[in-house]
Amino acid sequence: MLSLPPFRHLVPGLGLASGITVLALAAEWLQRHFLGWVMFDGLVMAIMAGIAVHSLFGLAAPFRAGVQFAAKTVLEVAIVLLGGTISAGAVLQIGPLVVAAVVLVVMLALAASYGIGRALGLDARLATLVACGNSICGNSAIMATAPVIEAQAEDVAASIAFTAALGVLVVLLLPLGFGLLGLSQWQYGVIAGLSVYAVPQVLAATVPVGVMSTQIGTLVKLIRVLMLGPVVLTLGLMQKNRAGSAPPLFMLLPWFIIGFLAMMGARSAGLVPEPALPLLQSASTHLTLISMAALGLSVNLRAIIASGGRVLATGFLSITALLLLATATAFVLA
Repeated sequence: MLSLPPFRHLVPGLGLASGITVLALAAEWLQRHFLGWVMFDGLVMAIMAGIAVHSLFGLAAPFRAGVQFAAKTVLEVAIVLLGGTISAGAVLQIGPLVVAAVVLVVMLALAASYGIGRALGLDARLATLVACGNSICGNSAIMATAPVIEAQAEDVAASIAFTAALGVLVVLLLPLGFGLLGLSQWQYGVIAGLSVYAVPQVLAATVPVGVMSTQIGTLVKLIRVLMLGPVVLTLGLMQKNRAGSAPPLFMLLPWFIIGFLAMMGARSAGLVPEPALPLLQSASTHLTLISMAALGLSVNLRAIIASGGRVLATGFLSITALLLLATATAFVLA
């Protein structure tokens, strides 16, 4: 259930994120006008500008509530709206083979990431946090896993910091692979869905490529997120010193996934008229732009660099392994 601060507390941060979004769109227009093509689209420019602002000037207290709201809730609303553009027929097109492949990739990525962390000297709890964040859904997986494995607060902070940085890096660089590898939109959607950390960030990584990649990427990512429940419950069962520490399964399912599925059900039942589809797509895209600016504003490069090299190395090698698994899976399934 959503708990929102008073709107007046959100205005400064939302205004800052919106202002950066306007500048990012202007930069995109200038590239198209003077170069004839876009080197960095609005989404990428919004993230980069947000990171630059935070890293150079910091983020004053009056802006924090609005930035946090934009980076999380606004983007979750964008995901819900996106659900209204996808029908059950599109889900069925994925097929059981893709579902099985997603489950296999998550299991292999968990094992690989945990092994990398332990090999680099991370303790078991921190290695588990990084592995879950990398393999399933970033910060949500870390926060769900932490109480179950009794992780220390500093371990949670370090893993979240590097997940945020690496997540932004993947969002920025992944679209470059679309052209370099000669991928189809379907293949790119599979890779994005399997490798991007958070559900909302899939939009940022796929919208520049095309509608099909966005839809496939979101569906694949949703299947990947649903692995959070079984994984966390398994970790809870493995804790011998404390029984019943795993949260109820319904608490592991974010509200925006439920909303996405509800909108998808409405679309499949014919309750969303065809003329509304472009409006839903446009609203989802523009809300994503604002949220990506806020996401950038949430990342402080100086604080992340100071958090420690082993976690960064573990995260970098883990996401590299995940990208290799995702790319191989996309080519095998094509």
